[in-house]
Amino acid sequence: MSTWDLSTVQHHVLICNGGSCLKNSGDETTLAIRDEISKHGAEHFIHTTRTRCNGRCQDEGVVTVYPQGIWYKEMTPEAGRRLVREHLLEGKPLQEHMTYSFEERFVPTGIGNKGISRLQSK
Repeated sequence: MSTWDLSTVQHHVLICNGGSCLKNSGDETTLAIRDEISKHGAEHFIHTTRTRCNGRCQDEGVVTVYPQGIWYKEMTPEAGRRLVREHLLEGKPLQEHMTYSFEERFVPTGIGNKGISRLQSK
């Protein structure tokens, strides 16, 4: 197993590979994102991690980009390739897939599922 030097990384892309996301092309999306990063020679500043469930199953196809804290829904292999080109390389987030952005806290964009409040579930 490798231990990567992250000192040049500008973006950390977390790609959900939990059950619902895997059923919705999670593996294919992961491979497409990694392929697009490689195609542009951007491995030194974009790091990816496959995750298990991120708790947003209704948004299946979940990808999160840090340090911006942008959560995306309904990501497909083609949307993943666009994510690399438009968001990570050009700085233009994919507005139509964004469910949250981070501005001192996570702020819903209004296009994702609202979800269950942890305060209400107690």
